[in-house]
Amino acid sequence: MPHTDAIVVMTTLASTDEAVKLVRALLERRLVACGTVLPGGRSLYRWQGKIADEQEAVVLLKTRSARLETLQLAFAELHPYKVPELLALPVTAGNAKYLEWINGETTLALA
Repeated sequence: MPHTDAIVVMTTLASTDEAVKLVRALLERRLVACGTVLPGGRSLYRWQGKIADEQEAVVLLKTRSARLETLQLAFAELHPYKVPELLALPVTAGNAKYLEWINGETTLALA
């Protein structure tokens, strides 16, 4: 397998519409090659001293670690949550053609 700097970034949003809006904006900026929106998620978490139980859409963003800093800046601008989930998971192996596609789609990222 070729070396890759591909990562999968996970986030959540309150609705599928919000998730699609975020993914489209990130695609337009070429910060991600793909965003997979998984509606119907349920998040339970502690927030401001209380346990919250919310329906959310889970989003899996495919990009490269070289785009992570700019992606974090975009989240600060575009993500509606005060403290958005942004977890970057390294990709250690994958289909070479898919990894090349991710690289190509995110090489000319726009700020």
